[in-house]
Amino acid sequence: MHKPTILIAAAAATALALLGACSRTDSGDVVVKRPVQVDVKTTQDTLHMPSVTTKTDTINAPVIGTKKETVVIDKPVVGSEKKAVKVPVVTKP
Repeated sequence: MHKPTILIAAAAATALALLGACSRTDSGDVVVKRPVQVDVKTTQDTLHMPSVTTKTDTINAPVIGTKKETVVIDKPVVGSEKKAVKVPVVTKP
């Protein structure tokens, strides 16, 4: 077999083993079973997931419009206006 094929197979087997050793609690935390020593024994660790919320922030967004310059032509005008946007906020547990 080629070396890249062996590496991909080993990575896939490792990922499969890691995904099989994880579970979630009712509160949404992740419980990971990890090996304790060289034995086959495992111990459970609980990882507290960060909470993701949103907050409202204000940005200056560009606005394109027209302005009467003469009777025949409307002149394009670029300005800015303040807009409220929601941005994510990640809080650590």
